[in-house]
Amino acid sequence: PRLEVTLSESPALLGSPALSSYDAVFLHFKNYAGRLPVSEAAWKNLESYVNGGGGLVIAHFGCGAAQEWNGFVNLAGRVWDPEKRGHDPYGAFLVHILNAGHPATAGIKDFTTTAELYTCLTGETKIDVLAEATSKVDQSVHPMAFVLHPGKGRVFHCPLGHNLGALEADGVRKLYLQGTLWAAGL
Repeated sequence: PRLEVTLSESPALLGSPALSSYDAVFLHFKNYAGRLPVSEAAWKNLESYVNGGGGLVIAHFGCGAAQEWNGFVNLAGRVWDPEKRGHDPYGAFLVHILNAGHPATAGIKDFTTTAELYTCLTGETKIDVLAEATSKVDQSVHPMAFVLHPGKGRVFHCPLGHNLGALEADGVRKLYLQGTLWAAGL
């Protein structure tokens, strides 16, 4: 009830002055430049919006939304690296909550989801990992939810959510709801 949502299928909104009228942007697309070209000015506008105090939520493959833009890792914390193995095979895995004291994870206990466990994220930007999972393929631990504060902004990034089934896990739904509320400052 605290959210009013506007859905846009046009990434051109990212370059619009109207962006400042939103409390948060929920980015859930991979920009294949040939299909949906997004100008550098649009990405810079998003960067200014977040650095100025706006919220940003990056969902699933949104980690690759602007991989061709060098500044994206500063907003996303971690980005898709096409040189890495993309993800474990689709299947069930345990998500371990590390920081139950953060508003995005408050009241959420460890949970199992069925999805792709992303193993393809890279970056050196300082992040606070809220949840993680262990790959069944490489036995490494990978972040499943984290936050960062570019400038005055709030970013919640969660690579979970491959499809509707993956979003049906109660923990995933709560993570996205609470992470979005936190990013929006609500």
